[in-house]
Amino acid sequence: MAWDNQQPPWGQRKGGKTPEEQLGDLINKIKKFFAGGSQGGGSGGDSGKSEESKIPRTSPGTIAAVIGAGLVVVFLLFSFYAIRPGEQGVVLRLGQYSHTTNPGLNFRIPLVDVVHRVDMETVRREQFGFRTRVVDGKTQHQKQGFTHESLMLTSDRNVIDMEWVVQYRVDQPFNFLFRIRDVPQAVRDVSEMTMRRLVGNMDFDEVLAARAILANNMAYELQKILNYYESGVRIITVQLQDVNPPEAVKPAFNDVNVASQDMKRVINEAEEIFNREVPRARGQARQVIEEAHGYKIERVNRAVGATTRFNELLVQYKRAPGVTRQRLYIETMRAVLPQVTEVIVIDSDLESVLPMLPVAGAR
Repeated sequence: MAWDNQQPPWGQRKGGKTPEEQLGDLINKIKKFFAGGSQGGGSGGDSGKSEESKIPRTSPGTIAAVIGAGLVVVFLLFSFYAIRPGEQGVVLRLGQYSHTTNPGLNFRIPLVDVVHRVDMETVRREQFGFRTRVVDGKTQHQKQGFTHESLMLTSDRNVIDMEWVVQYRVDQPFNFLFRIRDVPQAVRDVSEMTMRRLVGNMDFDEVLAARAILANNMAYELQKILNYYESGVRIITVQLQDVNPPEAVKPAFNDVNVASQDMKRVINEAEEIFNREVPRARGQARQVIEEAHGYKIERVNRAVGATTRFNELLVQYKRAPGVTRQRLYIETMRAVLPQVTEVIVIDSDLESVLPMLPVAGAR
């Protein structure tokens, strides 16, 4: 064989020959043995006898032993197989599931066991609404031709353009191989169905504002459905790449956004004025109410005091009317006279306050 005399790339080979090399040597020996047995037809008598004497005589038992040893070597070579790191092997014995093997050297029954290797570490992904293309060493996203995947209808009857990526790994290799015929296509179909259902239950603004919540709900619902189908995969993440209105309505949508921003700005300004003026008006109203309440208490207390004083004077007046009347007159004059700036004394015989000078002829 071509690799019999080659050294491995990691250095000098240690120990004896490998099973492949031993098998190759055995095949070469068998070829040489049968090739030597067919060279007995020489031309001369003595020369023919001399040539025949040089050919070794081998009994049928030896040939059978050599063939049996070769079969044993072949059996041993096909009885062991290696599973690389990050893989698992699903063993079918006579078409029925037998067991799952881990990375390393494992044993199987030749012609009875069939091993299917499954990559458990590679992260597989499905893209929706776009495809990634590598052009001249640069990654580009191609969106043309995939609008049938990205255009969806929201609950408020608006059309939205969504692009997302689903990443998953193999979790159960037997289910991945034999439960569903085409697992990637099943992941695509279930993902698109689930996303359309979730978006259809949300309005347009909610989809734009709650992208993280939508992605988490999408991953949960997708894993739930795939588990029900026994797909054997585990969802790692759902990434929403782009969520926008369709290209045809983007200008109108931008105008609506501008109007919405203006509306929010006016509302914020109005709320600012409201928060500034209303508390001030409430404080002023509270102040007026407190002042009125204090004025009421003052007037009531003053009236109650005057009433009490009058009742006490009435009692004294009933006991001594003259003395009480005189005392009230004096108290009143004491309170009034200090405020008078001019005092006019009128004679009791004077009929008018205006004095008249004596006219001519009077003495």
